[in-house]
Amino acid sequence: MNKGNKLHKIGRNREQRKALLRSLSNDLITRGAITTTEAKAKALKPFVERMVTHAKKGSLASRRYVLRFLTQGATHKLFDEIAPSYADRVGGYTRIIKAPVRTSDVSKMAIIELVK
Repeated sequence: MNKGNKLHKIGRNREQRKALLRSLSNDLITRGAITTTEAKAKALKPFVERMVTHAKKGSLASRRYVLRFLTQGATHKLFDEIAPSYADRVGGYTRIIKAPVRTSDVSKMAIIELVK
């Protein structure tokens, strides 16, 4: 049995994957919704949900943890605007909506957004 393969590698090594997730999560938090490939959206969802969960705690340690991954502006918006709106929500902060395929290379596209 093949167990424990929950990580979406999306065809990149560890450093490239971490940089991609940081960039996508900064864009998602600042803009509210982004259009990307379906595989990248599925890899981004647990990463962003973990950041929102830390932001809901609101402690200094959780702010420092989030600052390790996000920019200062995105962290500020996450802690001051986004996290208070999810105070009574247990999980499921993001939503993935399938979009039409990209015409240039016929990639499956998706819109990932923060749930209101």
